[in-house]
Amino acid sequence: MKIVIVGAGFAGLKLARKLNNRAGFEVELIDRFNYHQFQPLFYQVATSALDASNISFPLRKAFQKSKNVHIRMETVKRVVPELNKIITDSEEVPYDILVLATGADTNFFGNQNIITNAFPMKSTVEALQLRHRFLQNFEDALLEKNPSELERLLNVVIVGGGPTGVELAGALCEMKTYVLPKDYPELDFSKMKIYLVEGSDKTLGNMSEKSAEDSCRYLKDMGVTIMTKSVVKDYDGKDVTLADGSTIAANTVIWAAGIKGNVPEGIDKSLIVKGNRIKVDRHNLMEGSTNVYVLGDLAYMETPEWPHGHPQVASVAIQQADVLQDNLRRIESKSTSLIEFEYNNKGSMATVGRNKAVVDLPKPKMHFNGFLAWLMWMAVHLFLILGVKNRLFIFLNWIYNYFTYDQNLRLIFKEFYRPKKPIDEVMQAKVNPEPQPSRQPAA
Repeated sequence: MKIVIVGAGFAGLKLARKLNNRAGFEVELIDRFNYHQFQPLFYQVATSALDASNISFPLRKAFQKSKNVHIRMETVKRVVPELNKIITDSEEVPYDILVLATGADTNFFGNQNIITNAFPMKSTVEALQLRHRFLQNFEDALLEKNPSELERLLNVVIVGGGPTGVELAGALCEMKTYVLPKDYPELDFSKMKIYLVEGSDKTLGNMSEKSAEDSCRYLKDMGVTIMTKSVVKDYDGKDVTLADGSTIAANTVIWAAGIKGNVPEGIDKSLIVKGNRIKVDRHNLMEGSTNVYVLGDLAYMETPEWPHGHPQVASVAIQQADVLQDNLRRIESKSTSLIEFEYNNKGSMATVGRNKAVVDLPKPKMHFNGFLAWLMWMAVHLFLILGVKNRLFIFLNWIYNYFTYDQNLRLIFKEFYRPKKPIDEVMQAKVNPEPQPSRQPAA
């Protein structure tokens, strides 16, 4: 049975590892990157707390001893379900079973100005770009004489009060308090404002009221300006315009206000629902199909407990991959008894900063905050990180940062200039320049 998995996120990678060296299966794992990205810690890469390599794991390393899993770094252009094949940017790939696990991307809700000028944070590359923007702003601020432009360079606006927005705001506040004044003693960081703009009436909307209250209190104590019931209408690269007409001057806007599924071309539009998710049955089989499965953030499954679909979190993706691998093994052995997916909600958590976090457990229903919740958050994320070396490096980084309030990752990488001519020709031209035509007027 040839299984093609598109996407090496939590769901796709989990399924490929479960089928690794299983008799009866040939697996092709396709992703546009050659590494797995640990999305929950993107914000720490963006704020110089972790190196990008710490949260990324090479896919080929995970399958070095595999006899049946093959990795392809390609972009899927189109799915052709009626012919049982997909079209990538370089080839056509046939399949017996197709698994779409392409995850979700930033949802800008069609606002072209925001797409052009705001920063998303849904990949390691985007997190690094954001880090470079932060640091370059402070370098530019050293030379800025105009007070209004200086304010714009220092200000940061985060749109979206979910876990990503809350965690990023907290991390930036810790940089502002402990790191940046030492790096840039010439700047007055009391003028730096960090805004968290949220359209609903609370932060962490998918968590408990207690978690929302605790996160707001933590952020306000750290100096974040929280603006709930506020909607961003536009951003021109200099000023954020809110729905009430007010503006915020900011050179950096991070958009964490929503996500939408990465649906490849070729999928029946009638199967796509709100949030760009594909309708599936209780086995994660795409409706109307016999051999196309959808996992993770891309899948929309209605159950009695989750009538509006499951939350788009890593635990759902991982559990769906577990159930699907079991069902694929049953299908391969000609069994007609398949397992229906039922999400086991183990809780939710978010960290705001040092010794500040919130945790909600559903069974038994409990809420934790503060230092204990922070330790729980660290333990869970270390457990989910792929690779012993990555876990060790992240743990050591966290310990080092906890005691020193510092990290050595504030580097700005720029493109190195290479002359178009060979270097020997360039040097020769400098030594023996060509004679310039005379500028004297003709006699």
